[in-house]
Amino acid sequence: MNPENPSQGRRRALLALAAAASLPALQGCLPIMAGGAAAGAVIVYNDRRTSGAYVEDESIEWRARRRLRERFGDAVNISVTSYNRNVLLTGQVPYSAMRAEAERIVAEVENVAGIANEIQVAGLSTLSERSNDAMLTSMVKARLVDEKRVSARHIKVVTEAATVFLMGIVKQSEAAAATDVARTTKGVQKVVRVFEIVSDEEATRLDREAEKSKPAK
Repeated sequence: MNPENPSQGRRRALLALAAAASLPALQGCLPIMAGGAAAGAVIVYNDRRTSGAYVEDESIEWRARRRLRERFGDAVNISVTSYNRNVLLTGQVPYSAMRAEAERIVAEVENVAGIANEIQVAGLSTLSERSNDAMLTSMVKARLVDEKRVSARHIKVVTEAATVFLMGIVKQSEAAAATDVARTTKGVQKVVRVFEIVSDEEATRLDREAEKSKPAK
């Protein structure tokens, strides 16, 4: 038997994680979800965010989710994803006034620098639709690992209603590569870029800082 190469192993791991992530959707899930919650206790080194920004992103997501739940209860389905203090809101609400109010609530959370409000005025997604979104996220991440055109560590993937949102601190070339990977992934209907674009020199500087922040082996 041929040994499994590293990229195949990483791809299998990503798919396994997505399958596990979809279980709550199949068994019943909270109406308001926070993006990135599974990684909440672990700082991902080689991420171009500073450790301070990473911790603040986790805090922003938690506080925003709590405030939205207190205001709307189970009447909405809103996901909150914060990356370098910029917040992406996705999901569904029944009325346009709720969409605007949700943005105002999140804007008042401490350390939020900006908001991309992609909430749709529509019926709440079904459990099967949420499970499909989780699988699409996993497929995009797996292809990023396989194709090696951009480091998967630099790209945050969020999927809602078969639309893939891409976040991260990236160079123009990396943004283009990640967009192409997501756009050509089977089942993806649309790709929305929510990147923070930096120069090649700045990306190199951030990568060096991330390398220095790794724990000693």
